[in-house]
Amino acid sequence: MLSKVAVVCSDNLAMFEFGVVCEVFGLDRSDVGLPVFDFRVCGAEPGRPLRSSTPGITVTPEHGLDELAGADLVAIPAFPYRGDDPDQRLVDAVRAAYEGGATVLTVCSGAFLAGAAGLLDGRTCTTHWRYTDILARLYPAATVDPDVLFVDAGRLITSAGTAAGIDACLHLVRRELGSEIANAIARRMVVPPQRDGGQRQFIERPVADSEATSLGATLAWMTEHLDRAHTVDELAARATMSARTFARRFVAETGTTPGKWLTTQRIHLARQLLEDTTLDLESVATRSGFGSAALLRHHFQRQVGLAPTAYRRRFGG
Repeated sequence: MLSKVAVVCSDNLAMFEFGVVCEVFGLDRSDVGLPVFDFRVCGAEPGRPLRSSTPGITVTPEHGLDELAGADLVAIPAFPYRGDDPDQRLVDAVRAAYEGGATVLTVCSGAFLAGAAGLLDGRTCTTHWRYTDILARLYPAATVDPDVLFVDAGRLITSAGTAAGIDACLHLVRRELGSEIANAIARRMVVPPQRDGGQRQFIERPVADSEATSLGATLAWMTEHLDRAHTVDELAARATMSARTFARRFVAETGTTPGKWLTTQRIHLARQLLEDTTLDLESVATRSGFGSAALLRHHFQRQVGLAPTAYRRRFGG
């Protein structure tokens, strides 16, 4: 049962992520028959104002970390990760609450506090795509999925950046209290009860830095001619290397194969065309080098997590 909700706050609190948790669990919607949660805002020093990441705004927790004990849900908004160790009082309180049976939900970089408490080890998790590599490096026993909006690992739910916290919170309400209550809260918030796709659709995929690789000139030429078919032999000749040396050097300097690199860059171009033009799918496919709308759909769905038409509806100008 989901009844008592405790939110863990610290200095440099991210207001939107904090607001997401408050919006889902902290508002009284009993006028429309929805449950009222026992909602507690908690800090290491109750009554002391905490700075937020927004200048001029502070948040004063009314409750101490002892309120995490006995909570059904401990929510961690975006945690101010700066490469240093978090407040050990917060770490200990979150770990104890989890060991006491609480579900822990993190929003964005809140996953770092969960990691410090040892909750990520042996589990799949996520965070904002900007921080996934750092999270994976700090907690190698965790499996960090950079492509999803949230991960439900039972009593640990981690979500990606900002608005993905809404998805995770509504998912938890749906899981614990049913779709009718989750849908009613979503209607009051004027958000979809569930979103499709993952955070892949929001990630910029920049071209490799031409100055940082011996293949820079070749990569730049490939980028300018994405609409053409390319073979390894042709590209190797342009780079004045043997095909075997080129393939080995390409993987070493870009982290992927020529074919996969081209597909990624073509997807990036297709996204731009879908966002900024009204070209039909066949034209987008031709310009981006896929050759057919069917092939574009196949690769786009795999990499972005949405069909091209759905992506255009969401992001097209």
